[in-house]
Amino acid sequence: MATNHEPTQRMRVRSNLVVLVAMVIAAIMVIVRLFQLSVVDHKYYAEMANSTHFSNITISANRGTIYDANGTPLAWSATVYKVFIDPSLYREEMEEIAGIMEKRRSIIASGGTLEEGKEVIAVEELQMQIINLLSSRLGISKDTVEKAMQMDTQYYVLKTQVEKAVADELMLFLDKYGINSITTREDTKRYYPQNELAAQVIGFTNSDGKGQYGLEYYYNDYLSGTNGRVISATDAMGNAMPYRFATTYPAQDGSSLYLTLDTTLQYYLEKNLQEMCQTYEVRNRACGIIMNAKTGAIYAMATYPSFDLNDPSTIFDPTVSEQLLMLPEEEYKDAYVKARETQWKNKAITELYVPGSVFKVFTASAAIEEGVSDPAKDGFTCNGFKEVAGEKIHCHLLAGHGYQSFSRALTNSCNPAFIELGLRLGIDRFSEYFRAFGLTEKTGIDLPGEVSSFYRKSSEMSVVDLAASAFGQSNKLTPIEMITGYAAVINGGYLVQPHVVSKIVSSDGNVLETKETTIKRQVISEETSAEMRSLLRAVVDDNGGSNAKIKGYAIGGKSGTSQKLDEYGKNNMQYVASYACFAPADDPEIIMLIMADEPNTNINYYGGVVCAPYARAVLEEALPYLGYYPEYTEREYAQLDITVPLLIDVDVATAKTTLEALGLSCEIKGEGDSVIKQCPQTGSAISANGKVILYTDADYTTEYVQVPDVRRFTANDANTALTNRGLNYVSVGASADRSDVLVQSQSVTPGESVEVGTVIELTYMVNDQSG
Repeated sequence: MATNHEPTQRMRVRSNLVVLVAMVIAAIMVIVRLFQLSVVDHKYYAEMANSTHFSNITISANRGTIYDANGTPLAWSATVYKVFIDPSLYREEMEEIAGIMEKRRSIIASGGTLEEGKEVIAVEELQMQIINLLSSRLGISKDTVEKAMQMDTQYYVLKTQVEKAVADELMLFLDKYGINSITTREDTKRYYPQNELAAQVIGFTNSDGKGQYGLEYYYNDYLSGTNGRVISATDAMGNAMPYRFATTYPAQDGSSLYLTLDTTLQYYLEKNLQEMCQTYEVRNRACGIIMNAKTGAIYAMATYPSFDLNDPSTIFDPTVSEQLLMLPEEEYKDAYVKARETQWKNKAITELYVPGSVFKVFTASAAIEEGVSDPAKDGFTCNGFKEVAGEKIHCHLLAGHGYQSFSRALTNSCNPAFIELGLRLGIDRFSEYFRAFGLTEKTGIDLPGEVSSFYRKSSEMSVVDLAASAFGQSNKLTPIEMITGYAAVINGGYLVQPHVVSKIVSSDGNVLETKETTIKRQVISEETSAEMRSLLRAVVDDNGGSNAKIKGYAIGGKSGTSQKLDEYGKNNMQYVASYACFAPADDPEIIMLIMADEPNTNINYYGGVVCAPYARAVLEEALPYLGYYPEYTEREYAQLDITVPLLIDVDVATAKTTLEALGLSCEIKGEGDSVIKQCPQTGSAISANGKVILYTDADYTTEYVQVPDVRRFTANDANTALTNRGLNYVSVGASADRSDVLVQSQSVTPGESVEVGTVIELTYMVNDQSG
């Protein structure tokens, strides 16, 4: 019986079913893949297609300018150029130039002459000239240029931020040979016209134009703007199509910042910080802040040593730079990076310090506000220490102050008195005021890197901790926290938020944001604040005037000297010296804090000596600049220096009468009838009872004398030593009426030969060790 090989109906159905399932699975796979390509991965493949069919060139936005309060530019962007190459087009152009040069050689060989300005040059020589020119003028290696010329791309940046003169020189050379493949495009470069002024506040940008540190970083989104683009269609070979296929999206320039900072006040502050650091050999840098006590506007903020914003990676401090150069090669890199990072840091907001006796303003105001002490009636007895929970805590004056009023205790900066006030407040109330003055939180200043304070919570505080905290030796604050809290003590009791920017203005002139005064809370009453202003003015005025006293001005202030107990042992103790002051004392506008971290202990380390004189020096210039002029008491007016009048060509008798009427004497040199020359010159200021030298002969001989060294002399002894040499003087600083005042410095170097009658400026200082 023959075998039937034809498939049965069941077999055909099964076979068709298998094929159908396979086709359905394949269709599903195709659909899924299409969905993935067209929907899920659409963006990826669209960008890939665009990168193939479109060329994209960035147009850099101009970064916004940073201005001070008076419109002085602190940071601005100028036009520079980006030099780039199209390697593919470059190689084509070299081939074309080779053909052109070959034709020119043929013309010359046949006896012809070339057009004027045309030349023959070997392509190899031309290429070497181009490589050498780009390498030398752009500051890149020849190898980099050669590799760029061989790349398989249409766009490669050789150098950014090229100055216009260099870009023009390159284009002049390249245009001579009709080379279009190497060209330039406008870019921007950041300049800092004030160099190191307020460097840590302003910050700087990196090579990509993004803000690094300071305001440049904090406000980068406002300053940077939005880059534009030029998108050009390309053909299948990658060549740019005609201009009508290009679309330009213009750049939107960044917004500008207008600061509360005043470059004049900033200069006054930085100048004096530098002098203080050099005089007292401050090891761990110094900082200072000038702020509007009522609004929180920062007028000046500085860290010394600073650095040059136009060259931020160079170590600015010559001492540190020399120390780095002496290190072994394997240690240099880490030490350099650490030194560079340190000089960029804004010490006023990024580092903590123990405030010392300046902190006593918080304890005093809390005690008055809570009614645990009445300055008019309260008194304290200091025996040189106070025992708390079985532990003796010493006063800075080991012999003790004896009995003293509240005001006198603040002036003396007596630790036992403030321990007593702290104990009266108790842990909970003390901690509540510590919080209320903003000392447990960041101030919120519009600068990056602000750190939080270190303090003991009330739940963790012992009575001994309370005692130490009450006179400022336990907790650690930032300088910006300290001055912001201090402002609340003297401005009526209001805690304000400090700020550096006053407004942000768009590139088209619209004001985008204005920084208004932000009051967080009222900490103490107006009455308590007024009481504190009076007490702190008494600290400055006490006993004829401290090292911060300025004739004709009402100033309040408090010094601080703290031990760095957590870092050093008793045998190698280092200190932080500080001084915080405000003016005018009855209605403060400006408040200032100056801090020196680790002054040389062999010279001096007390805040009243190291910092107070430089705070005074800043205010002497700042107050008249801000429109505050001296108002003298009768006693101050009687002791004012006298301005020497113009006496040349005046007859001798009249000159003598004029000087006597001013309280001055004179010495006549010669037999003439009228004055030929005078010393001191017209307009010079000299102390009362000073002497003016008058020359009356045409052939006069000027007399000279050596300046004596009167440093460390008392005021009376210095006066005698100078007048015995026929010299005049004026004084600044502490009052000469004080028995404990000494000459700290003199304006003319001892031993220098000067004209008889010359005025020597003496700086008087009290060796203030009160805190």
